[in-house]
Amino acid sequence: MENKLTIYNTLSRKKEIFKPINPPYVGMYVCGPTVYGDAHLGHARPAITFDLLFRYLQHTGYKVRYVRNITDVGHLENDADEGEDKVAKKARLEKLEPMEVVQYYLNRYHKAMEALNVLPPSIEPHASGHIIEQIEYIKKILDAGYAYESNGSVYFDVEKYNKDYHYGKLSGRNIDELLNTTRELDGQQEKRNSFDFALWKKASPEHIMRWPSPWSDGFPGWHLECSAMGTKYLGEEFDIHGGGMDLLFPHHECEIAQSVAAQGKETVHYWMHNNMITINGQKMGKSLGNFITLEQFFTGNHPLLSQAYSPMTIRFFILQAHYRSTVDFSNEALQASEKALQRLLDGWENLNKIIPAENSSIEVPNLKSRCYEAINDDLSSPIVISHLFEGVRIINTVSTGNATLNSKDLNKLKDTFKIFMFDILGIKSEKSNIDSSSTEAYKQAINVLLDVRKDAKAKKDWATSDFIRNKLTEIGFEIKDTKDGFEWKLNK
Repeated sequence: MENKLTIYNTLSRKKEIFKPINPPYVGMYVCGPTVYGDAHLGHARPAITFDLLFRYLQHTGYKVRYVRNITDVGHLENDADEGEDKVAKKARLEKLEPMEVVQYYLNRYHKAMEALNVLPPSIEPHASGHIIEQIEYIKKILDAGYAYESNGSVYFDVEKYNKDYHYGKLSGRNIDELLNTTRELDGQQEKRNSFDFALWKKASPEHIMRWPSPWSDGFPGWHLECSAMGTKYLGEEFDIHGGGMDLLFPHHECEIAQSVAAQGKETVHYWMHNNMITINGQKMGKSLGNFITLEQFFTGNHPLLSQAYSPMTIRFFILQAHYRSTVDFSNEALQASEKALQRLLDGWENLNKIIPAENSSIEVPNLKSRCYEAINDDLSSPIVISHLFEGVRIINTVSTGNATLNSKDLNKLKDTFKIFMFDILGIKSEKSNIDSSSTEAYKQAINVLLDVRKDAKAKKDWATSDFIRNKLTEIGFEIKDTKDGFEWKLNK
């Protein structure tokens, strides 16, 4: 392709032309969910953002190995290695095995992702299934001298690492700042510094998730799983690591330190971070208790929701903003997305109804090349969407009989919509595919009513014509008179 994909690299703080290490192969790792509760709108954003990237890389001919991990152990309630394991706590409260909790919420996560038309990753490794790899990774860091054992736990020595390398290069933090701002935490006396992070934690007697290791019966630190599994499935160096901006520090910062300590070089070439979904200006998250689950969006069952919103409305809402900008939740914004998405889908339907003319009486700009230009500019999905709406305006002008298009221009528009709306943006029609005899009978019944109305209009029987139209409108039908007769649809 003539146009080159540029992506914003959080590490260099600038847009860079994407050059894979070993084309046509691309290795991409994205931080997945910690499965102890239902997925919420904040989880949908990275899933959709990196689904967009996955789809586009595949569209341009790359062979992508996409790894998205499942955190099912080691993620404690506090990032400073304090508190209970999130999964284990849920299991204790509900009197279940931890892996029952994991499987239940993972099934629900997959169902939500499928509804959002998020493609499954190539590999979805679990932290609990890679304990051996994590133990071996810790040994490498210990051998290199950047970790220490303390009372059966193993901690990463941030201060020692920082003397040889730069801890904080991704987030812009520095050791002095951390020393001045990090308070002493209860139960952290076994660390040399409060900002050192756990590679392995000795399990307390009541801790139910534990594995044998050279240091103690325990469990791995949260940051370790991504370093170990990324290396296992994508190699010591790979192209892209993605995740939400909330993971930039400490999680991704610690990943960089671990990989450099273990192998003497950085693993990731391009770090990508999507911005946050906010609610009243505050990050939406489980820890803050201000989240709305995806299922609640789909059903409308939440006090902050004025209605239910379909999975495609949620997907479109997220894609309407650039992935690096914040998106503030509101019913008004979602309702606007719902209407905009319907205009796009109606445009596609109308496009397929247009009969080509001999000549085009309206100029069709090269929307396809402009869409490629936008998507190549750091995945600018809002600009792609604006170009598609430009196409809808042309389609509507032709549909109402105010212009004509020849077959060449029609095919250009169809090709652009198919590639960008469906293949790359991942939008799909949510109309039922069931075309049963009862559905067909219902369609014919509406058509019969509208034929009666058409005859009434021809006889200037306005009372009958208006009565039929008003009654159908009352129950949710939208009637549109055309030069060839009429069109109708049932609004939600």
